[in-house]
Amino acid sequence: MKLISESIEDIEYITEDSDDGKKNYRIRGVFLQADIKNRNGRVYPLSVLQKETARYNKEYIQKKRAFGELGHPDGPTVNLERVSHMITSLHPDGKNFIGEAKIMDTPYGKIVKNLIDEGAKLGVSSRGMGSLTPGRGGSQVVKDDFYLATAADIVADPSAPNAFVEGIMEGKEWIWDNGAVKEMTIAAYKKELDVKYKMAQAREEKAAEIFTDFMSKL
Repeated sequence: MKLISESIEDIEYITEDSDDGKKNYRIRGVFLQADIKNRNGRVYPLSVLQKETARYNKEYIQKKRAFGELGHPDGPTVNLERVSHMITSLHPDGKNFIGEAKIMDTPYGKIVKNLIDEGAKLGVSSRGMGSLTPGRGGSQVVKDDFYLATAADIVADPSAPNAFVEGIMEGKEWIWDNGAVKEMTIAAYKKELDVKYKMAQAREEKAAEIFTDFMSKL
């Protein structure tokens, strides 16, 4: 399963004054889109997103466990130390899925609040895992094993190609192991095998050298 991430630029900022004089910050907008080829060349079938957002709502949003991070994380697991917001709703609207998130008073949440106050342009990026299959027009269709890790991370460069995230993850895949997500680093395995092969080859060459030397002295 590949780590796949999609960014969306247009989100709405909502700030409200609370009774204690503090500001409450929220973001709202389209978090996911179905049946449309996005700029990364991927298509999410509506049935896949309907099934997965229903699970995400039940297991995460309703239990107040739907967190997102600030920036482009390099894996599918949410790092609580980097959490900046909590997703409070995610519902279908045609082929779009509209989400809303509350900016939390965490260290990274405070950074988001300051960025909003300073007029920064922010966006959201969904993050999940799934297999891909070739589709029409050179697209890649996300299969029904898609797993949504978070509906929205907050990013400062949503218009940047997702090659940034995918470049970090190049050569890596993610697997389920007894209910936990583990990284399978293909490049690392290949490197280890190459080292062992070279060591074995060196031993063979040394043995041949010793044998040749022995024969020459007979």
